[in-house]
Amino acid sequence: MRKIAKLLFISIIMLTQASQIAMGQQTSEKKEFKISGKVVNQATGEPIPYATAFLKESASETSIAGGVADDNGEFFFNVKDAGKYKVELSFVGYDTFVRDDIQVGPNTPSLFLGNIGLSESEVSLEEVTVQGQRSLITEKVDRTIYNAENDKTTVGGDASDVLRRVPMLTVDLDGNVSMRGSSNILVLIDNKQSAIVANNIADALKQIPAEEIKSVEVITSPSAKYDAEGTGGVINIVTKKNKLQGASLNINTSAGLRGSNLGLNAALKKGKMGFSLGGFGRAGYNVLGSFENEQTLLADDGSSTRILQGADTRNNMMFGRYNFGWDYEINKYNFMTTSVSFGLRNMKNKQDDLYTETYIEDMLVSELLRDVSTDNLSNNLDVSYNYTKSYEKKGKEISFSGLYSRSNQTNDFVNSLYNETFDQIISRIRNDNDNLNEEFTVQVDYVTPLGAKDEQIIEYGAKNILRRATSDFAYYSAAGADGEYVENEDVDLSNQFNYNQNVTAGYLSYTLGFLEHYTLKTGIRYEYTNIDADFLSSDVPVEIPSYGTVVPNMNFGRKLANGNMLKAAYNRRIQRPSLNYLNPNIQASNPQQITQGNPLLDPEMTDNYELSYSTFIKGTSLNFTSYLRNTTGSIQPVRTIQDDDVIFTTYENIGNERAYGLGIFSNINISGKFSLNGSIDGYYAQLDNGQDNPQYKAQNEGFVISGRLFGNYTLPKNWQIQAFSFYRGRRVQLQGSSGGFGIYSLSLNKQFAEKRGSIGFGAENFFTPEFKIRNELSTPTITQQSVTGMRFMNFKINFSYRIGKLSVDGGRRKKRGVNNEDLKESEGGASPGMMN
Repeated sequence: MRKIAKLLFISIIMLTQASQIAMGQQTSEKKEFKISGKVVNQATGEPIPYATAFLKESASETSIAGGVADDNGEFFFNVKDAGKYKVELSFVGYDTFVRDDIQVGPNTPSLFLGNIGLSESEVSLEEVTVQGQRSLITEKVDRTIYNAENDKTTVGGDASDVLRRVPMLTVDLDGNVSMRGSSNILVLIDNKQSAIVANNIADALKQIPAEEIKSVEVITSPSAKYDAEGTGGVINIVTKKNKLQGASLNINTSAGLRGSNLGLNAALKKGKMGFSLGGFGRAGYNVLGSFENEQTLLADDGSSTRILQGADTRNNMMFGRYNFGWDYEINKYNFMTTSVSFGLRNMKNKQDDLYTETYIEDMLVSELLRDVSTDNLSNNLDVSYNYTKSYEKKGKEISFSGLYSRSNQTNDFVNSLYNETFDQIISRIRNDNDNLNEEFTVQVDYVTPLGAKDEQIIEYGAKNILRRATSDFAYYSAAGADGEYVENEDVDLSNQFNYNQNVTAGYLSYTLGFLEHYTLKTGIRYEYTNIDADFLSSDVPVEIPSYGTVVPNMNFGRKLANGNMLKAAYNRRIQRPSLNYLNPNIQASNPQQITQGNPLLDPEMTDNYELSYSTFIKGTSLNFTSYLRNTTGSIQPVRTIQDDDVIFTTYENIGNERAYGLGIFSNINISGKFSLNGSIDGYYAQLDNGQDNPQYKAQNEGFVISGRLFGNYTLPKNWQIQAFSFYRGRRVQLQGSSGGFGIYSLSLNKQFAEKRGSIGFGAENFFTPEFKIRNELSTPTITQQSVTGMRFMNFKINFSYRIGKLSVDGGRRKKRGVNNEDLKESEGGASPGMMN
């Protein structure tokens, strides 16, 4: 408790000091002058989000500040000296605008330039040159946005590579994502969740190429509009969408020591109708590694058994994602869109010469040698439709959405056992496990502003998700290297598990802006879950009761002077178990460590409390966030020792988790060409499974620290260099810990052919031939230490080229869709328009 009190005390002191700094600025820097405005399309009056803005001295042309407007096109500068200035505004596809008659002084301490219209350029897009550098991080009241399209170090990678760069997120070497230490998160793709995401987040991320990602939104305190799922929060991956008139073809390719990729994307936009057709494939090879494991088991009589294991590993993989989209603007107020996407992920893992040595009281009693081959093959299909009707009153609209999602996954393994002389295979065991996950979703959402100045917003809607999950599993055995397989008729080893879940939900959300600088957003959501499950080859019923859940939330924001912001939030979340936790198939590719899911699991419940403060100091943005997360009924592993010294793992709702955290993020714009940002995330975790039996009782606590640093520099003649580094510290778990690791990369790119093409070179982990992750497990009867090695050193060449002439479409229509934020997976607040 002293450690907890100390951490909270430090958090309060830091937030207090930051607040004092801001108040000090407000009192001691009264001579500052403010210049602000809004960038809009001259023809339509619509705002132009993320337009580039520069402030210069009129006489000397000296650059004072630069940055980008927010998503409403609004920007402002703070200057300390009275005088004459000029503002330059630009955006892709628009003519640059310059206003040089700006003057501030004692009589004009705050000058609003009004709506500044940019006219569309008459030249093709590839002929437009945009000066300046867009920010990688955008802070909004309810989320932090990472602008991935400005990060060239991820070229040739996938979504997991992008998420490693996002504040508050950590991604391990297997692609598993956590938000501020919690892996119970919801990942959306363009505000939709497909069946493959519900099945396995890490697998889904590997299907999305980094080049197709526009931005990543981190929502730590979701409103009632979002599904109640995701105790840690919501991640929305926004892909690039075509908002242009004309036709285009983009080619992206990369080749390296560990992987290669090829992507082709075509778009056609003519009048009110648009089409998109694209695909991206990625192959991974030469991913070599190692595996070592040592475990000590204590028997009831006090004797101990020590087991040593080791193997060389090989991984080969093939990922792909293909999509077709169609949208049609019926008229000014009616819009519809539909899309079909198909993805695949084929991964083949091999453990060569997996040896197992068993010692009893330091005496060798057994030596075994195996080869293990695991095939993890999957494909998914998503079909979505959305219709949106807007009204003459700005901001008022209603939308109807539907989604069908289907994911097929095969997770098989073959375990071959050698004889005593290790020169001949004497037996083989095969496990076939075919999984099917289907989702049928319908949703309606309505939003309307209220009040004379639209200072109030009402949102309400309803949703129904019907999910069907099936696991068809069987075990087979065979003699020798080529004997015929015979199925095991034990219903515990060969059966079919059917799991049907129906979630019906309704929500109401209310937003109020008051006293100019205050915003309150509150809401409530109710979800009723009905579950039906059974085994095909068993008469034993699976009794899972239905349940209802009330989920409240509240977000409060206060804008301070100079763009500073203070935010507080509370929400209650639910986390339902996914098929990974429910699947009763016995996973025994390593015979010494067997895992089986539990179909009777209940959901987790979590209360989240958050307080954050954002400020700007001399061109540097700082964000401090403190939080408390309390989870009851947490799904945790339960480990026991079975016959033949096998560790058997299943899952129960026996855990209690509490985390006290503090995160600090900084974004520094040193000049128009050089930017630097970094973050440190730390939390103190307490875990307890609440068991009284000494054999199963477990508890653990400790600090977990992670950090990242990113730098970008624009060189002359269209050259650009970017560097990235990330470190995740040792992570505390209920019965031990998982080791920390660090990764880094460097990228150099050159644009050519009037920026239609680019070519570059990238290097990853070039000083580290092999990463080694050390994991520990400790229970009253089990002590285990394992080391996993992965060789991630990579050198690659990147190439991209765009064919086709495009012109900017002034209309920017917001697209809505289905958001299925659901299922537990296995293992900031500054105004973006601020310019300093």
